[in-house]
Amino acid sequence: MAIGLYGGSFNPPHEAHRKVALTALKRLKLDRVWLLVTPGNPLKDNAALPPLDERLAAARRLLAHPRVEATGVEAAMGVTRTYDALAYLTARCPDVRFVWIMGADNLATFHRWGRWWEIAARAPIAVVDRPGATFSPLSAHAAQALSRFRVDEGDAAGLAWMAPPAWTFLHGPRSDLSSTALRGRKAAAQSFPSR
Repeated sequence: MAIGLYGGSFNPPHEAHRKVALTALKRLKLDRVWLLVTPGNPLKDNAALPPLDERLAAARRLLAHPRVEATGVEAAMGVTRTYDALAYLTARCPDVRFVWIMGADNLATFHRWGRWWEIAARAPIAVVDRPGATFSPLSAHAAQALSRFRVDEGDAAGLAWMAPPAWTFLHGPRSDLSSTALRGRKAAAQSFPSR
């Protein structure tokens, strides 16, 4: 079985997240995609982060796909770092081929993730194009360091079965939505209610 792992705060989940999950499911020929809704991102301020149960429920409503599931498995494992989640899952599911999925905007900061090189060495990575993040992430530190392990997009269907490190950059349907922008709009609407 091949399962894509798509981690994030999903605060809030939106159509761009759905497009990334479905693009990866189809293009990588995965059996499933699991959204790992994190209890808190170590690289972000989590003070205003809504409760995990709320974000999980919102992600489940948004996805509504039989092969894509939003999970709180990181909280159940007691971890917040990608490497720890991958280590846990690969140790407990040795017959499953996991692929880490991220939006292209995350590739630009991937080198700041804890144990990022070990993440790349533990599971293949699929980077899905996002508006405004098509070219600059490819010159980022991690992309350059991993450049010799990049797999042509035309061979992406076999990524789950490749020995890591291996990664590909996928193009597909995109959305301009972002959680940051949606939170900003909500805050603005609350600050200036209509009369």
